[in-house]
Amino acid sequence: MKNFQNLLLAIILMSITACKGEATEIHIDPEVAMLHIKPMAPVEPATIQIALLLDTSNSMDGLIDQAKTQLWNLINKMSYAHCNEVQANLEIALYEYGNSSLSYQDNYLRQVIPFSTDLDYISKELFALDTSGGDEYCGAVIDNAVKHLEWRTGKQDLKMIFIAGNESFLQGKVSSDMAMGSAMQKDITVNTIFCGNAQTGISLKWKDGAAMGKGEYTVIDQNRQTHYVTTPYDSQILDLNNQLNGTYMAYGAQGVLKSAQQVSNDAQLESISVTANVNRSVVKSKSLYNNADWDLIDAAEDEEMLEVLIVANKKTLAPPELKDKSVEEIKAITLAKKKERTKVQKSILELNEKREVYIKSQNVGENELESAMVNAVKKKATSKNYTWK
Repeated sequence: MKNFQNLLLAIILMSITACKGEATEIHIDPEVAMLHIKPMAPVEPATIQIALLLDTSNSMDGLIDQAKTQLWNLINKMSYAHCNEVQANLEIALYEYGNSSLSYQDNYLRQVIPFSTDLDYISKELFALDTSGGDEYCGAVIDNAVKHLEWRTGKQDLKMIFIAGNESFLQGKVSSDMAMGSAMQKDITVNTIFCGNAQTGISLKWKDGAAMGKGEYTVIDQNRQTHYVTTPYDSQILDLNNQLNGTYMAYGAQGVLKSAQQVSNDAQLESISVTANVNRSVVKSKSLYNNADWDLIDAAEDEEMLEVLIVANKKTLAPPELKDKSVEEIKAITLAKKKERTKVQKSILELNEKREVYIKSQNVGENELESAMVNAVKKKATSKNYTWK
């Protein structure tokens, strides 16, 4: 403490004499000169965890279709979330339940994806879901998600379960009360989305479920068509998206497959809705869309790391013609691609700003599933110092 006081006094004296225009000679104890003040550690980003539990029984085709097309706009809206002025991370997990093709011993439920940041993989698995008649056990699927997903423990982390379905909330051997109790112990909020009439949902205890889970009760029409607003900027954004895909530098055993999946997801989504693919293109221009496990540019934090990655993965780089290039040549090509990507992403985001203004001017309604989830997240987030910007 004495050393620190001496150092502080010396700094004050130097400031005073400098203001007077006087020269002065300050002698600082060598021990003081060795004083090191530990820098403040960077703020760790908070994480929004969303576990989506979807009923995949026969009557839920419309719900699955909404999830497929509205996922990317949901992610886009989550990309604006900040906690303590730092952009929040996003992790999504996916369950299906109530499908007769699943095991009775497993309560007709399946964990499709654990918590993941691989947005292309999440989209791929959503498109792979099929519906088939079965028994829907809400308590069992909630309990499984609470116990078997890797929930974070930070005070600012936002942990949310969204369960959507249309049968009694109380079906099955696993008590919904017990499942909710387990969720509360981990500070997990459970939101219920009933597909059907509001009063029916209340009588089938979906509203009570949300109350027990400290979450929101929402009613949606699962067969309602997703709102698609075509804008003058869509074709430009999709053209830029094609350019964006060309900036990826695949590496590793899965690189070629992952790169192909990226393009396939674009085509799959656009076959349903151009607007949904535009929303996806916008997300691909943001930091939440990260493919460090197969793309050199996302994987390398700096040029030195990039060079290390190139040396380690030279045999697995795509396209094949890179194999004949030197490390320095590949590095130059990769850095040029990185520069091009940054430029394309900026152009997409600039066009999207104009697109969002246009969409607001059309005064169309909100998409129900997406809106239910975004509103519930925002409401809960107010208690944990989140802002959207």
